[in-house]
Amino acid sequence: MADIIQLLPDHVANQIAAGEVVQRPASVVKELLENSIDSGATSIKLIVKDGGKTLIQVVDNGSGMSTTDARLSFERHATSKISQAEDLFRIQTKGFRGEALASIAAIAHIEMHTRLKEEELGTEIRIEGSKVISQEFAAVATGTSIAVKNLFYNIPARRNFLKSNQVELRHITDEFQRVALAHPGVEFVYYSNGSPLFKLSKSETRKRIVQVFGRKTNEKLVPVEEETPQIRISGFICKPEFAKKSRGEQFFFVNNRFIKSSYLHHAMISAFEGLIRSDHIPGYFLFMEVDPASIDINIHPTKTEIKFEDEHTLYAILRSAVKHSLGQFNVAPAIDFDSDPNLQTPYHFRNRTPNKPEISFDSSFNPFQAKAGQLGRVSGGGHKNLGWEEHYVGLESGLGDTEEMSRMNFEEEPGETGELFDISAGSMVTTLQLGRKYILVTIKSGLLVIDQHRAHQRVLYEQLLKSLTLRETVSQQLLFPLVFSYNKSEIKMLHEMEECLGTLGFSFEQWEADQVEIKGIPPFVKEDEVGIVLDSLLADYLLKTGPEMVSQADMLAKSLCKTMAVRSGETMEPTSQLALVNDLFACKEIDRSPFNKPIFITIKEKDIEHKFI
Repeated sequence: MADIIQLLPDHVANQIAAGEVVQRPASVVKELLENSIDSGATSIKLIVKDGGKTLIQVVDNGSGMSTTDARLSFERHATSKISQAEDLFRIQTKGFRGEALASIAAIAHIEMHTRLKEEELGTEIRIEGSKVISQEFAAVATGTSIAVKNLFYNIPARRNFLKSNQVELRHITDEFQRVALAHPGVEFVYYSNGSPLFKLSKSETRKRIVQVFGRKTNEKLVPVEEETPQIRISGFICKPEFAKKSRGEQFFFVNNRFIKSSYLHHAMISAFEGLIRSDHIPGYFLFMEVDPASIDINIHPTKTEIKFEDEHTLYAILRSAVKHSLGQFNVAPAIDFDSDPNLQTPYHFRNRTPNKPEISFDSSFNPFQAKAGQLGRVSGGGHKNLGWEEHYVGLESGLGDTEEMSRMNFEEEPGETGELFDISAGSMVTTLQLGRKYILVTIKSGLLVIDQHRAHQRVLYEQLLKSLTLRETVSQQLLFPLVFSYNKSEIKMLHEMEECLGTLGFSFEQWEADQVEIKGIPPFVKEDEVGIVLDSLLADYLLKTGPEMVSQADMLAKSLCKTMAVRSGETMEPTSQLALVNDLFACKEIDRSPFNKPIFITIKEKDIEHKFI
């Protein structure tokens, strides 16, 4: 039998390796930024075009490379970071595998300029699909500049799997923020399609967090400091009232390397237990320093997951340190079991002189005279005192109105609503709220059980989608504009949604780098809920996969109906129950919510009768 095992060509092996290392443009950004950090750069510039699909360029003022090193850097498993297996357990640098540049060069056009500080001339190298096109001396600045063009040009299937430019740019921004937060002593500049997104000067950790996430972040932060023989923890957590439903401000760094750890994240959730709602996530920016020999960072190609030698101890220390900070800075509520809150004087009353209470009464009041007068009036006398009947004027007409409101007036549709409800003359449809979650409605065949939250979602969704499609703009102008602070990424997302938000009724007055002023809101949004609605919109927009107006409209309608629909656990008045049921059965689709969940179930009368047999 002929031999069938053979060595793969280098360009094929590099493409396979690229599938592990380079998942999207953000992966390239991560590798290039980390290489710049390892080179000792104090100033780094990131330039991207079309979400990184057309161009990703990183320019640094690091140590640079010699001509030989520049050429070897694109070979597989060529690295300056380690020389023997034992070095894997003493890693202090970001990269060490020697696969990144070789993998990137296999699927893109590469142009690199680099020069050592002590050399007069540098090196220029051009590579296309692992093939070196040219290498020559050039007059370039000290440091290294690498431009990655036409990513996945030779793997069309991989390129087709990339998302829209906006989505890919958000992933790149995420990677940029992670590197920038880990190295506040480095100056960063970030451009997208020629426009500056971030200009970060050298600073300390707290200021760097504020630079990245906006001025409002400063008031959120609570410092955390803890040092034990196993670990040193520093950084900041966000106050409980700033917890959000979506992720976005959760950062763990181990030895200045960003990591993801569901186990340590659970420790944070546990530390905030009782201070935030169960569906909210606390924000944190925590830096942990451990002995490199106690961790293994070689378990994942992207090096974002690491293995700790003693995870249980780290969990306990982290949880304790966070709880200590929450209590030390009076973020967590303190309870004094020895004090009586009924005897405590409110703060704004402490310096006031107590006033003698004044009592007023009618000295001529005689209950027997009032009763006598009442009897006299009933018997035809002219006494001016009013009896009990006067307090209930209009009672008869009010009862009649209530009865009228209890009648259901559905739009009858053939084979649907008309058969479901008994709308014959004089018939009554009654409703009842069960467990502050379901609405029970009597129908011809039995009983209808409606999920009030999902029903209201369907009603709001169709109303909002109609407004967005027909552009029926109705805006409630505010006497005093609302000002909200966001980070630059969120401001950019609001800009992208501005047209759709304007159709709904949001009116934006001023835009700044980290603030937005709103002068008009939709009539269905309460003024004190605008911030919650916008936060929810931003969280859902992160999951959007296309920039088209139709998908934006659908996303906005779904996000708003999810946020504004009546919740399970809310009490609804009988008139509100009837109105919701009426609105639901006037919708185009009545049985499924916008998120494809069933809205109601039917219990047949015969099924109820079987229970009594």
